[in-house]
Amino acid sequence: MKLLAKGKVKEVFEVSDTELEFVFTDQISVFDKVIPSLVPHKGETLCRTSAHWFRTVEKAGIRTHFLRVGDGNRMRVRRVQVIPDYSKLSPKTRNYLIPLEVIARYYVAGSLHDRMKEGRVRPEDAGFRNGHVPVYGEPLPEPFLETTTKLEKVDRELRRDEAVRISGLTSAEYDELLEAVLRIDEKLNGEVRKRGLIHVDGKKEFAMDPERRLMLVDTFGTADEDRFWDLAGYEKGQQIELSKEFVRQYYRKIGYHERLMVARKAGRPEPDIPPLPDNVLKEVSELYISLFERLTGERFR
Repeated sequence: MKLLAKGKVKEVFEVSDTELEFVFTDQISVFDKVIPSLVPHKGETLCRTSAHWFRTVEKAGIRTHFLRVGDGNRMRVRRVQVIPDYSKLSPKTRNYLIPLEVIARYYVAGSLHDRMKEGRVRPEDAGFRNGHVPVYGEPLPEPFLETTTKLEKVDRELRRDEAVRISGLTSAEYDELLEAVLRIDEKLNGEVRKRGLIHVDGKKEFAMDPERRLMLVDTFGTADEDRFWDLAGYEKGQQIELSKEFVRQYYRKIGYHERLMVARKAGRPEPDIPPLPDNVLKEVSELYISLFERLTGERFR
């Protein structure tokens, strides 16, 4: 098979004109940096978790590109065109990747919390009353949806008008996309809560199929794309990270994140990201396996 793309953690191979194969590697990345460590079994957990969610939402009537799982860390999917030139997209374009990512947030956490502290996102924008000061871990009054670019070198946040303009969608189709995100998460949120988890936030990607029908693509609902907390811990006032956020917090704790952000803001060369120590690597591998089992209800082995 021909290698079409090599991402930070996933490789994409051409099977035919209508089919692709995803290979989920054991690489891990944070802050747009690939960590020079391999996490045992990570790729297989992500592949099988995402397959579980594709099957779940298909039963709920959501169209997806998922076909089947191969050898543990391999997934076959329907192929669509990737068209990076926005000017070539229109409401008549078919069978193409919509160049947007939609992030749905349900709690004050991650970058949303950072931006609220810095004043870049007002609490009122997320549904809070005027004058309210949100605290980390607080539930949002309503889902907070954000749209970013998908095919640009660095993801950037988009206003509605630009998102519609660059994506080849009509205004009604853009609304349909946002509604689909909420429908998918309604199913996902309810399922994980039954298994003692809270779905904090996560991203979704879509395409238009050959008949220009909305289709969920890429992967979702995993420890890489989404953030999960332990429900019992949350009810005791703790936010126990059960996702890749655990790794981000490690690099914040050792000061690497701060050094990286300072270098980026100053336009200086970015410091190399150090490998994970063996003890942390073991914890991360166990986290991915444990979360797979809790999300899907299946045994890993």
